[in-house]
Amino acid sequence: MRSIVVSERGGPEKLVLEERPNPEPRPGEILARTHAVGVNFYDTYVRSGVYDAKLPFTPGREASGVVEAVGDGVEGFAAGDRVATVDASGSYAEYFRVKADVAAHVPDDLDLDVAAAVPLQGLTAHYLATSIAPPAAGDSVIVHAGAGGVSLLLTQLLVARGVRVFTTVSTPEKAALSREAGASAVFAYEDFPERVREATGGEGVAVVYDGVGATTFDGSLKSLRVRGTLALFGGSSGQVPPFDIQRLNSGGSLSLVRPSLWHYMRTPEERAWRWEELFTALAEGSLRVRIGARFPLADAAEAHAALEGRRTTGKVILTV
Repeated sequence: MRSIVVSERGGPEKLVLEERPNPEPRPGEILARTHAVGVNFYDTYVRSGVYDAKLPFTPGREASGVVEAVGDGVEGFAAGDRVATVDASGSYAEYFRVKADVAAHVPDDLDLDVAAAVPLQGLTAHYLATSIAPPAAGDSVIVHAGAGGVSLLLTQLLVARGVRVFTTVSTPEKAALSREAGASAVFAYEDFPERVREATGGEGVAVVYDGVGATTFDGSLKSLRVRGTLALFGGSSGQVPPFDIQRLNSGGSLSLVRPSLWHYMRTPEERAWRWEELFTALAEGSLRVRIGARFPLADAAEAHAALEGRRTTGKVILTV
């Protein structure tokens, strides 16, 4: 099978297309023929060495596809089933393996491109909206990078819960996308703390959802109301350096959390709840996924370069 392989840490050019043997499902696993692969900042962190992985490896945890075979002990899945997951083993390939208990059945009326685009960003948006200092109806929040994949979904989920969402963007085109998702106001990065204070009568926001990291961190803290929470869930502009924790006190008894999706997907019940709410929202039309770019599997390096260069909106997928 064709597979993208990383043999050494570095930039997007380290993603190399190679021929590899077709995998076989292990006990408790399913093997699926890949339809599409979700491309995420997480993949770039693993490729570059921010997150550890044993070399060489095939990147990718997110994908949709059709079951080809099941391993010993698997129940509830059979050849021909449509599946999606955020826990695949090396999804940048023509086939992927995944443990059956962390795969989800894709409804028949859901496009497999969408099923590949929604798992990581959709489940991330869901746990941020529902499990990280969840704001109440009427609260104001900031969602950074408002036209990004997670942010577009998170904005929709929060607005559906009656939350007022402010976002930050870098271009007028991205501002328009963010407003379409339901943002009440869209600000430039340069002065968003001042604009947020003006919009909230000086109070600040209940939560800042920050996937940008280094360049927005200070402004995010300045934008919080007393006892507000900064949810730092990514670092597209770089990782936040060590800081004086006393700033949380002086800023108004603030809270800082650095969450990860997999800590919010620990039980079968929690996973089923998040998948069901996502698929239901997609079916009802209250949640829309924007696929901003499609690249062939062989062009995975170009996809990473576009994502890291912040030249994309919505979700980036690889077609297989």
